[in-house]
Amino acid sequence: MSAAGAAGVRRPEVWVNYATSEDGRIAYAGGRRARLSSREDLQRVQEMRSVADAILVGVGTIVLDDPSLRVHWDLLGRPPGTSPTRVVVDATGRIPETARVLEPGTPTIVGTSERCTRKFPDHVEVIVAGRDEVDLALLFERLFDRGIRRMMVEGGSEILASVFRGRLFDRCTVYHAPVVIGGRTAPTVASGPETPSEREAVGLRLVALERLGDGYLATFVPK
Repeated sequence: MSAAGAAGVRRPEVWVNYATSEDGRIAYAGGRRARLSSREDLQRVQEMRSVADAILVGVGTIVLDDPSLRVHWDLLGRPPGTSPTRVVVDATGRIPETARVLEPGTPTIVGTSERCTRKFPDHVEVIVAGRDEVDLALLFERLFDRGIRRMMVEGGSEILASVFRGRLFDRCTVYHAPVVIGGRTAPTVASGPETPSEREAVGLRLVALERLGDGYLATFVPK
């Protein structure tokens, strides 16, 4: 059980992972996908996925990028093994019907709200956690009750912001790509409500820093 679990809140151990430009952007203008990870970082991420029980993203990532959220075993040089459960946070049922994450063969969970009337395929499990929006703390608790103990959170910016601000994580790894994206519509790492003062900012403690390919990898824990 995670440290949060020891305090009386049941949730998986949560590992936030993402790649960013040097100016804190995770995609190009308008959210267009940016391949920021180096080959070495892609291998690292696949290794993390291979030992996770679940991978969680927001519906915006599904709409924009259509990821499969599977382990790419070819990058690890190993035969296919068990893939982690795919978890999508989707309060209103926006996942496209053709999204790869809805394909059978890998367990998939949609975390949604009471206002969602969407019907998903029979092989997709639906967890209602919240009335109008998805309550991530409640969703994480219900995922824990389903046996998920280690979970990666991979984005996008709204989910990352909610996980950070809710202190719902245990570790954060950030790959910094040697590029500056700039602009006004390229999404930043964390979006959502403004932070009015230092008191509301989420503190991190750096525990590791290493060169990885052309960029560098920083590892943090909550401060």
